[in-house]
Amino acid sequence: MMFWPLYALLRIVFVLESLTMNTVLLFCLLFAGGFVLDDVHGLAMKGGELSATEAASIEKSVEATPDDINARTKLLGYYWRKAISDPAAGASQVKHVLWLVNNAPKSEVLGLPYSQVHSHSNPEGYAAIKKAWQVHLEKESVDLAILKNSSKWFLQYDRALAGEILNRGREITEDEPYWDRELGHLYSLDMIGVDSKKKRRELAAKAFEHFEIAYELSTEESRDSMLQSMARTALAAGKTEEAKKYAQKMLTQQTNDWNSGNNVHHGNSILGRIALADNDIDEAKRRLLAAGETKGSPQLGSFGPSMALAKELLEKGETKVVLEYFELCREFWGMGKEQLDRWSVVVKSGKIPSFGSNINR
Repeated sequence: MMFWPLYALLRIVFVLESLTMNTVLLFCLLFAGGFVLDDVHGLAMKGGELSATEAASIEKSVEATPDDINARTKLLGYYWRKAISDPAAGASQVKHVLWLVNNAPKSEVLGLPYSQVHSHSNPEGYAAIKKAWQVHLEKESVDLAILKNSSKWFLQYDRALAGEILNRGREITEDEPYWDRELGHLYSLDMIGVDSKKKRRELAAKAFEHFEIAYELSTEESRDSMLQSMARTALAAGKTEEAKKYAQKMLTQQTNDWNSGNNVHHGNSILGRIALADNDIDEAKRRLLAAGETKGSPQLGSFGPSMALAKELLEKGETKVVLEYFELCREFWGMGKEQLDRWSVVVKSGKIPSFGSNINR
């Protein structure tokens, strides 16, 4: 198993750039446990490289052998980035997703973004696929793989239903961390765009509760990838000691894998925010610079660094350290150099930039 290289993430960014920033954040959270490249992703990515002629040829082969799941996976990889702006591609994507839900609902590709159909740009296609999923869900006994795929499929546009499905799976297999981990992600997503501090804190507390349960049920390897979500939701829930514990654990993990750069960055960012809340400005500044000294990661290189601590320090008038932080971020955020330039100009003018989604990173 290999973790997603940067070019795989860039392909997601390319597709998502025409969507809202909340949608981009959603996809970050959907894969918060790690960007993993397996055979299904590989097939779909190969599909993304198909020419129109090659795609038409595979379509013909599917007509002859409709149960060729690999071929349909390639075609979904071909259509998914075109579906937003091309109605014909959207219709083709729906056709294949609908066939899979009806005939092979446990197919792995149904739990991945390549099978996502947008309820706003294609309401009829979305409704047809939702109806097909509901046929399975209305049965008294449903395979766990179907529950997992359908919960992922509904997570973006019908989180209430996704939550019901996840809780159903949780009742069947209480000792499997998947259900609580995904419920934690669901409540994290619900926090996006919520203005009420009380409501955000309640959602964060629910997310943290489920993350903690999943953490206890998980293997050591899986636990590492959950630390960021746990520390962040604990902090948002006002559970400062728990946030500190998991942030410190992020910094003591002795790993050299894809996630170690995330741990250094986010662990220091969260500890810096805790220090600043205690009015320890010097420690907060030290942590900000330590966060910028990360070696980077696929996620940081694509979506960029957290700016939550930087914004809070700017509100205290600490512009110099924030500008230093921007310079450190250039080393791992190659895609964001122009954005960092713009933010630097705003900071030097004595104002606080609008950091957009990077506040929630």
